[in-house]
Amino acid sequence: MVKKNTCVFISGAGSNLEALIKNSRSYNFPINIKLIISNNKKAKGIIFAKKYLIPYKIFNMKNYLAETNILKELTVRKISLICLAGYMKILSKEFLKNYKGKIINIHPSLLPKYKGLNTFKRILKNDEKIAGCTVHYVSQDLDSGKVILKKTFKISKSDDEKSLKKKTQNLEYKAFSEAIRKIYLSN
Repeated sequence: MVKKNTCVFISGAGSNLEALIKNSRSYNFPINIKLIISNNKKAKGIIFAKKYLIPYKIFNMKNYLAETNILKELTVRKISLICLAGYMKILSKEFLKNYKGKIINIHPSLLPKYKGLNTFKRILKNDEKIAGCTVHYVSQDLDSGKVILKKTFKISKSDDEKSLKKKTQNLEYKAFSEAIRKIYLSN
């Protein structure tokens, strides 16, 4: 199997990144993580880049050349898939054009519900019965790209924001890799 060169964008803890790295080490998993990009020099996920010896770059997104420089890095490393794993910046229309149909994101709700931030708070406020996560292609409209897959669980009466987040993250670790398999192994 020829694995797709992949870059993972992170901003924080990198727990989804670690799950992707572990799965990518399997010979029959369709991606090879060649680069990790962060917009946050304090992102804890950089620990996983170091631990697994994956090159990483940190970009100050306030610099108007940041996206241009990221695109150069992606080209040099022949990246064909970008995974946004807790990346908390919106990519420009120009950037998205360069990787149209090749950027996927994981979101902690059942899209189209609860796009954006403060997901768990809004889910609880609206007394939802089911929660979950969605893996989708990134489009110019926030959390609105074509859905690849969704995973769900029932919300219990005792759930709070912290427990919802933990349950959702546990689903995300499986869902992201499952979506990547679906994209590349079903073709």
